[in-house]
Amino acid sequence: MGNSYAGQLKTTRFEEVLHNSIEASLRSNSLVPRPVFSQLYLEAEQQLSALEGGGRVDNEEEEEEGEGALEQSCPPNPYQLHPPPEGSCTTDGFCQAGKDLRLVSISSEAIDVPAGFLLVGAKSPSLPDHLLVCAVDKRFLPDDNGHNALLGFSGNCVGCGKKGFCYFTEFSNHINLKLTTQPKKQKHLKYYLIRNAQGALTKGPLICWKGSEFRSRQMPAGAGSSSLFLPLESAGLPAPFPSDPGPGVNPSIPLGALQAGPASDHPALTTAVGPAVFNGKDSPKHQPPVKNHLSAVPRPSALGILANAGPPKKRHKGWSAESPSAADGGYPQGGGNRAKCESAGLTCVPQVGLVGPASVTFPVVASGEPVSVPDNLLKICQAKPVIFKGHGNFPYLCGNLNDVVVSPLLYTCYQNSQSISRAYEQYGASTVQPISEETQLLLTVYYLVQLAADQVPLMEDLEQIFLRSWRESHLTEIRQYQQAPPQPFPPAPSAVAPVTSAQLPWLAGLAASSCNNSVHVIECAYSLAEGLSEMFRLLIEGKLAKTNYVVIICACRSPAIDSCIAVTGKYQARILSESLLTPAEYQKEVNYELVTGKVDSLGAFFSTLCPEGDIDILLDKFHQENQGHSSSSLTASSVTKSAPLDVGGAPACTSSHLEGHRIRPFQLAVAQKLLSHVCSIADSSTQNLDLGSFEKVDFLICIPPSEVTYQQTLFHVWHSGVLLELGLEKEHVTKQRVEQYVLKLDAEAQTKFKVFLQNSFQNPHTLFVLIHDHAHWDLVSSAVHNLYSQSDPSVGLVDRLLNCKEVKEAPNIVTLHVTSFPYALQTQHTLISPYNEIHWPASYSNGVDLYPENKKYFGLSEFIESTLSGHSLPLLRYDSSFEAMVTALGKRFPRLHSAVIRTFVLVQHYAAALMAVSGLSHMKSYTSVETLEITQNLLNAPKQCPCGHGLMVLLRVPCSPLAAVAYERLAHVRARLALEEHFEIILGNPSSGISIGKHFLKQLKMWQKIEDAEWRPQTYLELEGLPCILIFSGMDPHGESLPRSLRYCDLRLINSSCLVRTALEQELGLAASFVSSEAPLEKGARPEALESDAEKLSSTDNEDEELVTEGSTSEKRSPVKRERSRSHDSASSSLSSKASSSAPGGEPSAQPAGPSQGEQARSPQPCGPSEEGRAPGERQRARAAAGRGPPSVISRHSPALAPQPDPGLKSCQRSIQGSVPSSSSQLSSSGSSSSSTAAPAGPLMLQAAQCSVTRACRQPPVVFLPKLVYDVVTSTDSSGLPKAASLLPSPAVMWASSFRPLLSKTMTSTEQSLYYRQWTVPRPSHMDYGNRAEGRVDGFHPRRLLLSGPPQIGKTGAYLQFLSILSRMLIRLTEVDVYDEEESNIHLRDEADWHYLQLTDPWPDLELFKKLPFDYTIHDPKYQDASLICSHHQRIKSELYESTLHAFAFSYSMLGEEIQLHFIIPKSKEHHFVFSQPGGQLESMRLPLVTDKSQEYIKSPTFTPTTGRHEHGLFNLYHAMDGASHLHVLVVKEYEMAIYKKYWPNHIMLVLPSIFNSAGVGAAHFLIKELSYHNLELERNRQEELGIKPQDIWPFIVISDDSCVMWNVVDMDGGGGERSREFSWTERNVSLKHIMQHIEAAPNITHYALIGLRKWSSKTGSREVREPFSRCHVHDFIILNVDLTQNVQYNQNRFMCDDVDFNLRVHSAGLLLCRFNRFSVMKKQIAVGGHRSFHITSKVSGNPMAVVPSQYICAPDSKHTFLAAPAQLLLEKFLQHHSHRFFPLSLKNHGHPVLSVDCYLNLGSQISVCYVSSRPHSLNISCSDFMFSGLLLYLCDSFVGAGFLKKFHFLKGATLCVICQDRNSLRQTVVRLELEDEWQFRLRDEFQTANAKEDRPLFFLTGRHI
Repeated sequence: MGNSYAGQLKTTRFEEVLHNSIEASLRSNSLVPRPVFSQLYLEAEQQLSALEGGGRVDNEEEEEEGEGALEQSCPPNPYQLHPPPEGSCTTDGFCQAGKDLRLVSISSEAIDVPAGFLLVGAKSPSLPDHLLVCAVDKRFLPDDNGHNALLGFSGNCVGCGKKGFCYFTEFSNHINLKLTTQPKKQKHLKYYLIRNAQGALTKGPLICWKGSEFRSRQMPAGAGSSSLFLPLESAGLPAPFPSDPGPGVNPSIPLGALQAGPASDHPALTTAVGPAVFNGKDSPKHQPPVKNHLSAVPRPSALGILANAGPPKKRHKGWSAESPSAADGGYPQGGGNRAKCESAGLTCVPQVGLVGPASVTFPVVASGEPVSVPDNLLKICQAKPVIFKGHGNFPYLCGNLNDVVVSPLLYTCYQNSQSISRAYEQYGASTVQPISEETQLLLTVYYLVQLAADQVPLMEDLEQIFLRSWRESHLTEIRQYQQAPPQPFPPAPSAVAPVTSAQLPWLAGLAASSCNNSVHVIECAYSLAEGLSEMFRLLIEGKLAKTNYVVIICACRSPAIDSCIAVTGKYQARILSESLLTPAEYQKEVNYELVTGKVDSLGAFFSTLCPEGDIDILLDKFHQENQGHSSSSLTASSVTKSAPLDVGGAPACTSSHLEGHRIRPFQLAVAQKLLSHVCSIADSSTQNLDLGSFEKVDFLICIPPSEVTYQQTLFHVWHSGVLLELGLEKEHVTKQRVEQYVLKLDAEAQTKFKVFLQNSFQNPHTLFVLIHDHAHWDLVSSAVHNLYSQSDPSVGLVDRLLNCKEVKEAPNIVTLHVTSFPYALQTQHTLISPYNEIHWPASYSNGVDLYPENKKYFGLSEFIESTLSGHSLPLLRYDSSFEAMVTALGKRFPRLHSAVIRTFVLVQHYAAALMAVSGLSHMKSYTSVETLEITQNLLNAPKQCPCGHGLMVLLRVPCSPLAAVAYERLAHVRARLALEEHFEIILGNPSSGISIGKHFLKQLKMWQKIEDAEWRPQTYLELEGLPCILIFSGMDPHGESLPRSLRYCDLRLINSSCLVRTALEQELGLAASFVSSEAPLEKGARPEALESDAEKLSSTDNEDEELVTEGSTSEKRSPVKRERSRSHDSASSSLSSKASSSAPGGEPSAQPAGPSQGEQARSPQPCGPSEEGRAPGERQRARAAAGRGPPSVISRHSPALAPQPDPGLKSCQRSIQGSVPSSSSQLSSSGSSSSSTAAPAGPLMLQAAQCSVTRACRQPPVVFLPKLVYDVVTSTDSSGLPKAASLLPSPAVMWASSFRPLLSKTMTSTEQSLYYRQWTVPRPSHMDYGNRAEGRVDGFHPRRLLLSGPPQIGKTGAYLQFLSILSRMLIRLTEVDVYDEEESNIHLRDEADWHYLQLTDPWPDLELFKKLPFDYTIHDPKYQDASLICSHHQRIKSELYESTLHAFAFSYSMLGEEIQLHFIIPKSKEHHFVFSQPGGQLESMRLPLVTDKSQEYIKSPTFTPTTGRHEHGLFNLYHAMDGASHLHVLVVKEYEMAIYKKYWPNHIMLVLPSIFNSAGVGAAHFLIKELSYHNLELERNRQEELGIKPQDIWPFIVISDDSCVMWNVVDMDGGGGERSREFSWTERNVSLKHIMQHIEAAPNITHYALIGLRKWSSKTGSREVREPFSRCHVHDFIILNVDLTQNVQYNQNRFMCDDVDFNLRVHSAGLLLCRFNRFSVMKKQIAVGGHRSFHITSKVSGNPMAVVPSQYICAPDSKHTFLAAPAQLLLEKFLQHHSHRFFPLSLKNHGHPVLSVDCYLNLGSQISVCYVSSRPHSLNISCSDFMFSGLLLYLCDSFVGAGFLKKFHFLKGATLCVICQDRNSLRQTVVRLELEDEWQFRLRDEFQTANAKEDRPLFFLTGRHI
C-alpha cells in the first residue's frame, strides 16, 4: 500500500518515507547499517501496531509472494539474474568458486565462523533435498519471537571463504541459488545449523521469520501459492457463476466500479496475501512462489494494465509482538484444518487456542483490547450469532460468551482454497497460483448476497465457487501461456484487474447494497475488534433485525486483510450453531433441556394455542364422552369390517400369499463377482491367499449393536441354508446354533471374536470369511477409544477387532466389508485396494436389461426423479406449515435446541390430526395437511382389507430421549381417543427388541399362521401389514429392513444441520424398496437407459396422474409440465394450511376448501423383497392372480401372481374428475366434516376395495423431509449431479484439498471410489488415519474386499450366496478328476521265482536289484494302444557290436548351432542360482551335496515341461512340498512365455528357443536333461574350488508332468513272518516332500539311473504292491540321474512315447531303472493342452476339410495337399494308425515282431516290436530265436552297420521301412547298409510325410525281404 490513495490511512505515507530513508541508509557504502536508527524504527513500528490493534500474524508477503503485492505501483518486470562471472562454477550446491556447500558434504568439516555470525541452512529451489551452509551475521536474523532482525544482509561463503556480502541478492548469486524471483533472505534462509554430540553439523530449529514456521506447518504438502482473480465474464464480479447472477445483484455496477479502478490510480496487482503466505512454504517440491505476478519470465500478464516503471522497492513491516512461536503445533496434511472444528463447540472463546484439534487451524492471536459480548444478546437477538473467523487475526472475546459461537470453518475453507493441488503443478509455480484473499472475501460476500432467506450457507458451495473462479482465471492464463511468447510488457488490457485491499470494503459494500440489508458490511479502521463491537451494538439496538450476515473487514494499512463473518439471521444462526455440535454434544444438549424442564415452557405455549383449551383437556373431555364405545365417527365411517378382527376364520386377502426364499439374478451376479475377486487374489503372484490349501469355508458376520438388525441377520442366515451348504451344521439348524455366526458389536463382542480367532488359528485348512456388514458405522480408531474408553466401550470396537494384528496376518481370513455408503473406506489411506472393490452392477448396459427381474429397485435417485415429473405428487415432500411453525417457535424459544422444538411441534401435529380424524374436526387447523393425510390413511387402511391389514408409518426421531417423549405422548393421545386397537405405536430402539400389544400380536400370528404361543416379532419385517406408527430412534439407522407395508417415511425430525452425504443417504435409504416393474408406463414416457451405476438407476414414471377429490380440478398438475414443480410441499396449493394459522400469535385462519393430498403413484407396483425381503421370514406375499390383465409395456417377464389393473381403469381414472379414493379410503378434505365418503361406483370400486398392503407393495413409500434437507437433496448442479452427492462424503473424513474437480453425474461407482481415494483423507479419529497408503500397493491389505450397493437392495442375500458358491468351488478344487485305470498287460508280466526277504524294505538292495530282470512290457494304461515290446526268453546277455564311437557336443552336433536358453527367475527365487560378480550374469543353478541330510529342503530340482495349460496345469508345489524349500522350473515354449508369466509370475521359467515352438515333448525333455548335465559340470567346477569332490555333487533332477495332483504311499503289514506271502496293506495320501526325502535318502542312490513311481489306480491289487520295487518302465514323474545317463539322450524330435523310447535306451545302456511300487502318483484329467495342443490342418488356407491319418504321407513329387504340421508328428501319427501298410505280415503276429533298431516308435496295438540297441556294450534280449516280420530303421546313425543287421533273421516277405531326413540320405543308407543284398526295392515304394519342401519332410523307403 505504499502510495497515499484516497481513503487510506495517512500513516502509510509516513511509513513509506520512513522505509525509503532506512533503505537508503542500508544501501550506503558502510558495511553495517545504523542499528540505532533501525532499533528506533522497530520500536516505533511495534508501538504503532499495538495502537492499531495490529498484533496480527502478518502474512509475510516478503516470504512468499514477491514484491508486487506490496508495491502496487512498481512495474511488472521479470526478475533478472546477473550472468555469472566468466569461468565460474554454476553447479547447484557449489559456490561460484567451485566449493561444496551442501550440508551432507561438509557437516563434519571444521568451518571458521567469525564472532557474531551464525551458521544457517539455505534452501535452493533446484536442490529441494539439500541445505546449503552459510555464515550470516546474527543481527540480520530474527530472535526467538521472530522480532528484531535488522533489514539487509551480511554474510560469508563457508566454501571459498569469501566475506563481506552486503546484499542477499549478491550472496544468492555466489552460492548459485538460481532464483526466478527476487532473492529474499526470509524465503531462503530456513534453519539454524547446530553441532550434534558427535560434532557433526546438523539441521537445527527453523528460523522464526515472523511466524512463518507456524504457517509452514499448516498447509498440506504440495500446496502452492497465491493466484490471480479470475478474468470475469462481462457480467462483472457479482456472478460467481457467470451464467447465473444471484438474485438482487445488479451485474453491471461492480464492473463499472472496477473500470473506474485504474483511472483513479487503484493498484493494478492483486493483493494475494493471508493464508497464501504459508501455502507451500517449506515444500521442497515447489519452486518458491512468485510475489510479483508478472515477474516470472514465462508468464505474460492476464491483467493487461500498464503501470509506470520504477525500481523494485523493499518494504519493512512491523513484527507483531504476539506472533505464535514454535510451540504452536502443526496440523497434519490435507487441510487438517477441517479437523472436527465442530467438536470444539467453540462457545467459549478466550481459550480458543485450547479447544480440541481445531486450535491449530487458525491463528489464535488476538490483538488489542478484548471485545465484550453484551449481556442478554441471545434474548434480544433470539438466536446465538455464529462468528466465522476469516482472514488474519481475530480479537479476544470476553463477557457473555455463552450467547455467541465462534467457528474456524470459514478460515479453514479459505486456507484449503489456497492450497493448489498437485494436479496443477505441471504449469509451474509461477503460473498456477491461488486465489487472493481479497477475491475470496469478495466472492464470499457475493455468495451470501444471493442466498435466499430460508437458505443456509454451505462451505462446500463456497469452495466450489472459489475453485470455479480460480479455474477460469487459471485456464485463461494457461491458454495465454501456451499461445503467446513471454513478454516483459503485457498486451493491451484483456481482463478485469484484481481486487486490492483498498477497494475491497467498497466493492463488498456495493455488492451488499442490493440485497435488502440481508448482508451488512462493516469496515474497520484499525482492527476487527472495533467492527465486532459495532456489530454487537447494532444487534442490541435491533438495527440488524433483517440482516442475516455481517461481514467485517479490516483492510487498514497492510496488504494483509483481517476479516470475519457473523451469521446473525435467526434461522441461519440456529442451524449453523447446532451443526457445530458433535452427535454426542447434540444428545447431551437435548437431554439437558429435557431433564432440567426447559421444555415445559414449550408445552405451556402449546396449551395457549387452542381457543377451546389445552389439548389434554379436550382429550379428557372426548374420552369421558365416548367411554365405553369406540370413536363414533370411526365406527360410522367403516365401510367394510372394522380393523379389530376377532373372528376365527380370516377372510382371504390378496396380500397374504407366501413367497419362498430365492436368490435374485442381481444377487447371484454379485456373488459371482465376489468369488471372481477372491480367485484373482489367489491367482496373483503375491501368494496372499492359497485357495488350494482350504477344504471348507466358515464365516462370521459382524453387525452394529442393533437388536433388530441382529435378529434380521440371524433370520437371513437361518433361511438361506448356507450353514447346511457349508457343512457347518447338520440338519435341523436351531436359531441358537445360528447365533455363533453373527456377532453384534457390543460390549460382549470381544469374547465371541476371540473364539473366532482361535478357530481360525486351529483350522488352517478352513477359509474364514469375516463379513463386516454396515461397514461405514464406527470407524473410530482404537487410539481414540483409549481416550474415551470410560464413556462408551463400543467406540472403536471395529478397529480393535477387525484391524487387529491376528486378523491382518492370518493367511486364512478374508475380510469383506459390506455397506451402502462406502465413502469413508475410500480415502487416501484406505486398507482396501481399488481392485478389491465390488459394486452392485447396473441393471442396464446400452439399453439391454442385464438381469431381468420382475421387481424394480426404487432408491434415492428414483425418489429425486419423482420430484422432477410434474404430473403427480412427488414421493419426496416437505411440509411448509410445519416448517413455519418450527421457525416461529425457534424465535420464541432461542435457548431450546431445534430438535426439541421440531419434535414437540410434530407430536402436537400428530395428536391434533388423530383428534381430527376421530371426530374433532376443528382440530384440523392445528395440524398440517401432510400429517392429516398420514393419520387418515393409517386409521382407514385396515377397513379396506377383509383381514384388517394396515400401513406402517415410520416416524424417525434420531434422539432417543425425544423418541421416548414422542412415544409417551402419542400413546397417551391414542388411549384418550380409544384407538388402542386400531393401530399400534412401537418404540424402535437399537438397544432393545420389539414390543407390541397382545391384540396386535394375535393379529400377526393369525395373518402369518403361527401356532407358537411364545412367538414374538423380532424384526420389523415381521410387522408386515400391521397398522402402526414405528418411532425409529438412534442417531444412525443400523441396517434395519422395513416391511413392504411401509407407506409413509416421516423424516421431518432428522438432524438437518448435519449435511454429510452418508448421513443423508442413510436416512433416505430407509424408504428404499422394490416395486413391481410390470406397472404400465406413463403415456409418452420411455424407460431411460439406466446409468452405469445402480446407485444412479433412474426411474421410469410409473405413476398415474394424481386424482383430486371434490372436483378441485384446478389443482391437478398438468402432465405437460416436466420441470420440477416450484414447491413440493403440499401446502403450496390451495390446500395450504397457512403458516400463520399455526404460527404463534397468529389467528387460526379458515382453511380453504380443497382436497387433501391423495396418494400418488397409484399404478399397481407389486413390491418385491427389499434387503432380502421386506417380509417376515421370507414370507413375501405373492400378488393375487385375480384380475390380471395383459402384460404391460415394460414387463421383463410376468410373474406367476401379479395383479394388473383392469385395462379400463387407467383411462377411466383420467376421465373422471370426481371423488376418488385415496390410498386407503376417502381422504377427508379440509372442508369436509366427515372423514370418509362412500366409495364411488364403477371401475374405481376395484381399487378402493383392495387391501392397502397390496397397494402399498406396488408403490414406494412417501418421504417427508425437513425443508433444508429437501432443498439439498433435490437441487442439482449444472451437470445434473444431485447436490447431496458433492457434500463431504462422511463425517469421519475431510477433503484433501478444495482444489478438487466436481463429481460427475456420469461417474460409475468405480470412478466415484477413485475420486474419493484421491480427494479425501481420514480425520485423526478415523481408524485408517495411521495407514499411510496414499495409493501405494503395499498400503493395501491383500485379503480385504469391499462390497457396496444401494440400501435395501439385497446385499445380505448376495454375500450369503457368495459363501455358498465359494464353498462349492473349494470342494471342486479338492475334488479333482484323476485317472483311475488298471495297469495294462498284467498277464504278460513274468512271475519272478524269487522275492525280497522283507515285504517292508524301505529301499532297494543294489546287488539284489541288479539281478532283477527288466520288464520290457509297458503297463501304463495311457499306452494301452501302443505296440508291445517283445521280451521273449529274456536272458540277460551282453552282445558287443563292432562299431565306431562318435562323441558329439550338445551345442553343435545335435542342433547344428549353439543353443541359447532363457531363464525367467523371480527375485524371490534368485537364491537358487549363482550369478557372476560383478555383472550379475547367470552362471549356474545351485546343487546340494549327496551327503546333505537336511529335512528342510528337497535336493532335486524339479522341471515341469508344459504347453497350453497355463490355466489348468498344476504348478504350485508349495503345499505338496509341505512348505519345504525346493527348486521348481516350468519349461515353456517361447510363444507361450508371456501368458505363463502372467498366470504364474512367481515361478522360475526356462524358455525354450523359438526353433522349438512347434516341437513336441521330446525336445523339452532333451533340453532339460542336457541343461542339467551342463549345470552339473559347472557346479562341480565351482564347488571343486571350494574343496568338494565332483562325485559329491547331487546328480538327480525330477521331470514331472503338469498334471500330477497327489501322491500316495502303501503301508504294508506283513502278518505271516518274513517269507510269508500273506500281508495286508493300506494306501494313504502323503506329501511329495515325504516321497522325495525318502527316495533321496536311499543308500547307493547314485547307482540308479532312473527312479519312478507307480501310477495310482483304485483297482491296484496286492500283486502290484507285493514287490516293493520293480525294474521296469517309469513314466509321468521320474527322478533322473543326469550323470549316469550322460550319454543317453531323449529324442528331441519326438511327440509321443518319448519316455518309453528313453527307458529302453537307458536299460540297453546297462543302467538301472527302479520303480518304487509302494509310492503312487495321481494324475488330473486335463482336457486341454499337452499333446492335444497339436492340430494337423491343411496348409491351403480356406480348406476346412478334416485331414485323416492316411493322408499324413504321400508319394514324393505328387500334387498332394500339404499339411501344416511338423514332419515328425505326421510320421508318428501315421505309424500309430496305419503302420500295417508298411508291415502287413506283422499284423496281430506277436510271435514275429518288427525289429526296431535304436528307437521305439508306436506302430499301433496290433503290431509288436522288438527293441535292440546298436551301441557297443548294450544290453539286448537274445534275438537268435526270433524270426522278425519287419525291420524299422529310423534315422539310423553310424553305429548301425551292414554286419549288425546280418545278425537278425526275417520271415520271407517281411517288410523293411527306412526313414531318413532327405532322399539323398535314403539312398546313401541303402548303399551303406548293403540292404539291396537281402531286400527288394521298387521306385513306387518311396514315400514322404505330407509336408512342403520348406517344412523339411521325412522320406521313407519300403522293401520286401527276398
